[in-house]
Amino acid sequence: MTLELSGIGKRFRLGGEEVVALEDVSLSVAPGELAVVVGPSGCGKSTLLNIVAGLERAGTGRAVLNGREITGPGADRGMVFQSYTLFPWLTVRKNVEFGLRMKGMPPAERLERARRYLDLVGLAEFENALPGQLSGGMKQRVAIARVLANRPEMLLMDEPFGALDAQTRLLLQDLLLKVWQKHKTTILFITHDIDEAILLADRIFIMSRRPGRILAELPVDIERPRDHTVTVSPRFTAIKKDIMEMLWKEIAQD
Repeated sequence: MTLELSGIGKRFRLGGEEVVALEDVSLSVAPGELAVVVGPSGCGKSTLLNIVAGLERAGTGRAVLNGREITGPGADRGMVFQSYTLFPWLTVRKNVEFGLRMKGMPPAERLERARRYLDLVGLAEFENALPGQLSGGMKQRVAIARVLANRPEMLLMDEPFGALDAQTRLLLQDLLLKVWQKHKTTILFITHDIDEAILLADRIFIMSRRPGRILAELPVDIERPRDHTVTVSPRFTAIKKDIMEMLWKEIAQD
């Protein structure tokens, strides 16, 4: 799935004043690519992702997916939020099956697919548990399994590991890398964590402070498959230094 954003701008009203959230944002994501957007807090990263998801409309510019303009949500895109958005009254398996049931998939096929993706995220033995019985990291794994079970062509992830403790975050980063390596789903991932961005990405888009613009596009030329051992490599450190210098110039402005 190919994503093309051209001249995206977005304004909204806040307390009677007009706020420019995004200004002339252009980027592209190739099929099977894992692209990451980083930037200062409040720079419009989540707004940009919501436009790609079809949850918000751009004020100016065009958002095009596989040659068709994005006009609203679609089954070709699956979104994972920072909050887990699970139904607390449904079991883990029923949560994963929910979208499949809405599509009218037969029960036996739903069951087989839900179990397959719960196994993929390491939660097969918890299929009958309720979300309230799970840790935060486990809940997010269920959310990822639920999205993947619908087999979207593009995965949109809005700081999905931001609310987790450091150790759980590392585990889920490694899980995402393994899942992506296996399925090569196109991913657009939003984060404020520079280490996370470098570990995951094929390319990193660096945004300015508000109004959000694309300051730079950096390829991450670190060999795959990756795990956390790459975070101490000289190349990882060099890329991190470049990104930190760009972001520091942004946040240090008066």
